[in-house]
Amino acid sequence: MGSNVHNLFFLSLFGLALLMSMHQVRAKQLNSCNLFSGSWVIDNSSKPLLYDSSTCPFLESQFDCKKFGRKDTEYLKYSWKPDSCSLPRFDGKDFLNKWRGKKIMFVGDSLSLNMWESLSCMIHASVPNVATTFSKKDPLSTVIFKDYGVTLHLYRTPYLVDIIKENVGQVLTLNSIKAGDAWIGMDMLIFNSWHWWIHTGKSQKWDYIRDGSKLVRNMDRLDAFYKGLTTWANWVDANVDPTKTKLFFQGISPTHYLGKDWNEPNNTCNGEVEPILGPKYPTPLPPATDVVNKVLKNMKKQVYLLDITLLSQLRKDAHPSVNTESHSNDCSHWCLPGLPDTWNILLNAALT
Repeated sequence: MGSNVHNLFFLSLFGLALLMSMHQVRAKQLNSCNLFSGSWVIDNSSKPLLYDSSTCPFLESQFDCKKFGRKDTEYLKYSWKPDSCSLPRFDGKDFLNKWRGKKIMFVGDSLSLNMWESLSCMIHASVPNVATTFSKKDPLSTVIFKDYGVTLHLYRTPYLVDIIKENVGQVLTLNSIKAGDAWIGMDMLIFNSWHWWIHTGKSQKWDYIRDGSKLVRNMDRLDAFYKGLTTWANWVDANVDPTKTKLFFQGISPTHYLGKDWNEPNNTCNGEVEPILGPKYPTPLPPATDVVNKVLKNMKKQVYLLDITLLSQLRKDAHPSVNTESHSNDCSHWCLPGLPDTWNILLNAALT
């Protein structure tokens, strides 16, 4: 009896050591792997989706393509496969244990909303009976997984820099980030901006741009984006301690309104049911990616770029398109479940 107990003890130790060794090997592989270089592969396995849109209490209707009539399901069967490693499957309970008692914040526009809702749904599906609180307000929305003390915030600020009311009207102020006070004290920050910088007409949120002492009606939008993002970078360098806060920038999310970009000039994303399998996209990356790369390179603090642009360019099939409440053609945001789940799987792999 004693010898059997002795053997079981050493077998348990051996099993634990083997598990730890496998984990270390996988972590080493991920560390040396370019997570963002790869291709989309069809996954016909019996693995269920990470979540169902109808059972996620945090998912708003604008991303629920199934609810508003999308019938095809092939877009849900594609997995991102990096060239030199395998991505670990997301485990929401494991994520909650690792981030127990911590605060995570997404900061940016509706693409941050897309990613925040995705992560909230992915986690919830793993622990559907856990107590949660959910509040959705402007600019701050929050999901709390109470049993774990994990808080997921979304702070909506499309430009990162401020829009300030002046006598002339609403002024996009390229050197001001008063909103940054709300971002301090987080354990993880995931920033994003770009889409609103190119809006014009009625969808433009400002009347003037303040560039230093100059007040202008308009300016080159890439130049404005560079100056605004530099202000954000200076704020991060001055206010965030990367030994206490994990720092990410959610890369530029592409749109698919112009079919000529993928050699189908008469198309938009409407009706697209397959990705471009890649590994290359017919047209170059959006020029805003150069701005992001330049700003991040010049920062004192290291910010991890979730370089999602190319892998998202390939997913012309993954937008809501007309499957929204308004039935307008949305080739900017993404269906949930869908592509933003992969962004969060990559975020989780980067954290590993």
